[in-house]
Amino acid sequence: MNTEPAKASGETAESPGALASLLYLFVFIAVVFLVAAAGGAVTATSVNDWYPTLEKPPFIPAPWVFPLVWNFLYFMMAIAAWLVWKTTGSFDRSGYPLAIFGAQLSLNLAWSILFFGLKSPVLGVIDVVVLDVAVAATIIAFARFNRLAALLLVPYLLWSLFATYLTIGVAVLNR
Repeated sequence: MNTEPAKASGETAESPGALASLLYLFVFIAVVFLVAAAGGAVTATSVNDWYPTLEKPPFIPAPWVFPLVWNFLYFMMAIAAWLVWKTTGSFDRSGYPLAIFGAQLSLNLAWSILFFGLKSPVLGVIDVVVLDVAVAATIIAFARFNRLAALLLVPYLLWSLFATYLTIGVAVLNR
């Protein structure tokens, strides 16, 4: 599999040094997990009292599955973003795909705020549908620079689509 950068706009990437690369790997992981922690904090406000009172659609996973899957997906997202940055060699050249990545990460956090914080499954549905589109757009944008980075986001898109089903199910069953 080719993980070399696609020559976007005729530019060739100059690889960052090993120390800078490692530092930025930790930065990407830290940023993604800070967003994850913020979402988790919002989720914790109603996951034990309001959420259990809701009717759920079929195939909802056990509660312990969600943090396990999300931590794995957040780690893959951070690695994917880092790979795009590393492939391009700079934020100038990776700005567009990383901006889309940032938008989808923001939408991911917004879902927790809307669904659990505001206790609004309907607003959660709107957000998660836009999130699905943003994740797909991120995969497409990442693929232009690093195919492995794009592939690392495919499980996230699949889980996001499953979350869309669950969110719509909760919204419909609890009108």
